[in-house]
Amino acid sequence: MNIIEVADNLYLVDLPQELEGFRKFISCWVIKDEDRAMLVDVGPKATISKLIEALNYLKIKKIEFVLLTHIHLDHAGGVAEILEKYPEANVVVHELGKKHIVNPDKLWRASLETLGKIAEVYGKPTGISEEKIYDGKVAFAGKEVEIVTTPGHAQHHQSYVFGEFLFVGEAFGVHMPLKNDYYLRPATPPKFKYELAMDTIEKLRAMGSKRVCFGHFGFKRDSVEIAEKAMKQLKLWVSTIYDILCKKEIKEEERVAKIAKEELLEKDSKFSNYHLLDEDIKKREDFFIRNTILGIQQFVSETYCL
Repeated sequence: MNIIEVADNLYLVDLPQELEGFRKFISCWVIKDEDRAMLVDVGPKATISKLIEALNYLKIKKIEFVLLTHIHLDHAGGVAEILEKYPEANVVVHELGKKHIVNPDKLWRASLETLGKIAEVYGKPTGISEEKIYDGKVAFAGKEVEIVTTPGHAQHHQSYVFGEFLFVGEAFGVHMPLKNDYYLRPATPPKFKYELAMDTIEKLRAMGSKRVCFGHFGFKRDSVEIAEKAMKQLKLWVSTIYDILCKKEIKEEERVAKIAKEELLEKDSKFSNYHLLDEDIKKREDFFIRNTILGIQQFVSETYCL
């Protein structure tokens, strides 16, 4: 059990999966007030027992709200099991995600198609009652939660502001803290929309400096710095893949993915910290790097290389 106390009454719970390299990747944020808590994302069904163990360790008896940044299995797949353990909890989710956590059949089929074995390890999600979805103003421990629509990673993605903390899900991409630096890459699965993603990051940047709580993974003190890095990075990835597809006219998917990764490891200082990752985490990242490049590749092909 890995629980990191990030600030007073704010905890990051690491939820490692039974897959090589799937540690320091999926997590749940726990905001505590005495024996009550509010959660941001709960991870997949497979690790709900680990999350409940962590909540018991933190002496939490009641969950008031579960805030979902989006409905992908690694963020929301275990929500039904959390409600079974904490039936008083209310779930906050984007309007476009509601029907998919009530009836997750379509989400499950799409997850199997995109993730394959990874989805199977995460576990098939169980639907929840529509009555558990909360639509009003959200407040916890006497403070209101601001809900921010952030559809860059997925149309059903939203972020949350609670005091000085900004819970961004995957709006800024995937982050990995390192000893004296950090690794960062975009999270742009198909179907990717460049302008929407950039607008999302700019929207969060314009909110001013807050403490960033990533869905994947960890914590950073200045959201403005991360937003600016993420915008610069995304622009570089799109322009690099544009050059490969439209100028060099290389079209074969796997070849594009290989060339793009090699070029970006040279051009992108935060992504180049891939070389500092542990070998098992590199293997995990290889799968998602390819998925990220594929999303951008499809966007560039459909938008510019007709």
